[in-house]
Amino acid sequence: MFKTFEAIDSPELLKQLTPVELSDYANYLRHFLIEKIAEQGGHFAANLGTVELSIALHYVFNSPTDKMVWDVGHQAYAHKILTGRKKVFNNIRQLNGISGFPKMSESEHDAFGTGHSSTAISAILGYAVAANIQRLDRQNIAIIGDGALSAGQAFEGLNNAGVSNTNITVIINDNHIGIDPSQGALGEYLEQLEYKQVNLFTDFGFQYYGPIDGHNIAELLTVFNETKWVKGPKVIHIKTVKGKGYKAAEEEQTKWHSTSQFDKLSGKSLAIKSNRPKYQDIFGNYLLELAKNNESIVAITPAMISGSSLHFMQQKFPERVFDVGIAEQHAVTFAAGLAAAGLRPFCCIYSTFLQRGYDQLIHDVALQNLPVIFAIDRAGLVGEDGPTHHGVFDISFLQTIPNLVIVSPRNETELIKAMDMAVLHLESPVAIRYPRGLAQNNTVSPNSKPMAIGETECLREGRQMCIISNGTIVAECEAAIASLNDRYSVAHYDFKFVKPLNTEILTQIFSNFTKVLVVEEGQKLGGLASTIALFASEMGYNGQLKSIGINDHFTTHGSMSELFEMEGLAMGAIEKAIIDLCS
Repeated sequence: MFKTFEAIDSPELLKQLTPVELSDYANYLRHFLIEKIAEQGGHFAANLGTVELSIALHYVFNSPTDKMVWDVGHQAYAHKILTGRKKVFNNIRQLNGISGFPKMSESEHDAFGTGHSSTAISAILGYAVAANIQRLDRQNIAIIGDGALSAGQAFEGLNNAGVSNTNITVIINDNHIGIDPSQGALGEYLEQLEYKQVNLFTDFGFQYYGPIDGHNIAELLTVFNETKWVKGPKVIHIKTVKGKGYKAAEEEQTKWHSTSQFDKLSGKSLAIKSNRPKYQDIFGNYLLELAKNNESIVAITPAMISGSSLHFMQQKFPERVFDVGIAEQHAVTFAAGLAAAGLRPFCCIYSTFLQRGYDQLIHDVALQNLPVIFAIDRAGLVGEDGPTHHGVFDISFLQTIPNLVIVSPRNETELIKAMDMAVLHLESPVAIRYPRGLAQNNTVSPNSKPMAIGETECLREGRQMCIISNGTIVAECEAAIASLNDRYSVAHYDFKFVKPLNTEILTQIFSNFTKVLVVEEGQKLGGLASTIALFASEMGYNGQLKSIGINDHFTTHGSMSELFEMEGLAMGAIEKAIIDLCS
């Protein structure tokens, strides 16, 4: 039997099992996931919770003819294994390996890419409407869970789909948690559906089935086989346990949402421990200190309490920390309302997720010049999560917005100085950008003076050329300059502020150097180098102005060191640029 299970890597092979054998296969598949994720890391608890669901879907329906969209996409590992990717699963989230999320270019079974959340209903409705127009008889299934139903777009999709006269099925994977425990009235409402069959979904025009035990394959097969013949919009409500089958993950679901390598028997992490703190923890701890001394400080996050390290402040001041669920648009405008009422809100949000609140940032915050402090975590490349999560677009899409100040601290001390500046000296919106991962050292100086608006710092004097950089890429530049210090004389300026740009210092640089290199960990189009090039053109600068940054493409997934090499951001690439300019 084990050998039979081991060979299964397609829906066709899965369907050769009898319904009775599927529960045993689920146990095999769950242990396979535990073993593989323990070896290489990845999204863990969410995928253990969708094993039976994935099996039942592929047993009853006919992918890729029938379309399935997984949302949030980090719960689709079992789906990947069942659709031809079992043999390459060892390289998931690694450079040149398969993605940790559904990806249309990777497999015909991935009907839609879903690295962010709450898009599945809209996307599958597009498939369902297209099927009507094209006269195709197929099932169109959105699997939405892990907190994704809390976002506004999910309800926009439900609102449209309920009156669409399409063959659409929305499967709600109800596990009461995203990364952190789900917040808001919807989770409590779903609990009540044990006793109410006339409900929100039926009022929206859906036929409702459930709740159903999402770990009981027989029940899942029954409801899927029954409903596949029912025309019109349908909601199937299933209940699952995030982390199912691994005790530690069931007991600490937030901790085990995503994991590095670990010992599968003890659950002990195998990652090399460091004494260096994470940037998010430096931010979270210092925010608590600021909040102790300033009662107007509040914090908002869209379902990222632990990811943004707001749990430090939440434990001390729970009434001043707000998890609004996966609802970035609401988070930004809610923060604007708090600021308009006289409070000083920190809107803590990942760079890649701030993209979803762009209109609100412009219309509700910047246009009204409200002092919302955007703590933009995961700015820059983020590694294995790949193109849906890299925070490389925010400078480009933020710096065109009037009234907004943008600062990229180069280390943890500068981060604290930027936070002090934002609280003490700004009455306009500010974006403070900092990366994922470990800070550079443990030396933090909370008593240093707040950063001055537009502050620029000369880190190194030089004669032959000048490097301009900002953010944590400054350290890579410093290392490259130091390695060539005996051959070339290179000046280095940390332009902490993309906006306002310190044009006075920039004018001095252009007056003193005929060779300037701008280095940034972000998109070159619309980034720091673009802004400097515009100023150089306007002032008639005739020297050589070169830039290193991310070109006009989406960066793949891989380790940070691999991606830095690939994008030309590593020390060696900066060294080469210095040599080329100085030669």
